[in-house]
Amino acid sequence: MSAVPALLVSALVFSVLLTFLKKLAPERIDLAARLKQASDDSPTADARKMELKKTFGERLLRPLLLKTSSLAGHLLPVRIMLVLAPKIEKAGLSWKLTASEFLGIKVLLTVSLPVLLYGGLRSAGVIPPLYLLFLFLIAGWKLPDYYLHQKIAGRASQLEKNFPDTLDLLTVSVEAGLGFDGALAKVAEKSSGLIAGEFRRLLQEIRMGKSRREALKLFGERTAVEDIRSFVSAVIQAEQLGLGLRKTLRQQSGQMRLKRRQRVEEQAMKAPVKMLLPLVFFIFPTIFLVLLGPAVIQIMESLGR
Repeated sequence: MSAVPALLVSALVFSVLLTFLKKLAPERIDLAARLKQASDDSPTADARKMELKKTFGERLLRPLLLKTSSLAGHLLPVRIMLVLAPKIEKAGLSWKLTASEFLGIKVLLTVSLPVLLYGGLRSAGVIPPLYLLFLFLIAGWKLPDYYLHQKIAGRASQLEKNFPDTLDLLTVSVEAGLGFDGALAKVAEKSSGLIAGEFRRLLQEIRMGKSRREALKLFGERTAVEDIRSFVSAVIQAEQLGLGLRKTLRQQSGQMRLKRRQRVEEQAMKAPVKMLLPLVFFIFPTIFLVLLGPAVIQIMESLGR
């Protein structure tokens, strides 16, 4: 009988994680279905059929997640939401996940993991110790934060790696006679990846009424890359002081290439230190075994005689 709650909790945890991963996956857009639905000749879709077409996670788990998020938002300090929101922005998940939904996932995992552990061990006839339940409770709360931290670090590393090339293209576009906004649009059109997406978002914010200075500041904050923040500060300062944008971009482009070369050289200098541990513990013992093994065997045979 005790195995039934464990199975139910296991199914709940698996479904929550599956919904979470599906929400983070890129959304597939069915253009044909949308056109058919939007055309005047097509009949109005039945609400019940539309509801049944939704997945199990959309019909059951998503409302559960929203209710959990709402309850957690009322019970937990507001500071948690204020800290999570910029982190989700920096991780590039703001289009797929809100801070409230992420908090709901943290609460569900915090509750589910200890219950899952308790039910699983009790079904095996073992009483779990209290400290183990406490560790699983902490793990349920910290695992989403760890995932978010890894997502932020990976995104920042990719932005830092690709930004110098994109800045070169932006500089060439401005020197060719395009304005700054036109150069951004051209780079976003001809490029792909995170930087191009951020440039498109920057242009959208400017077209929606934000000033260029405000949009650039938000661009620097959500990328969390020091090179991009330096670029944003240089462009804003050039606009305030009336300096030539071409010269500013050319200087920034040269600095970014220099910084990238310095980072590569730094990683190359760290390589011998990183190789020391495998050399000492794995390669050197093998070499000694191959070189000295036959001699040791012959000495042992001579002593045995």
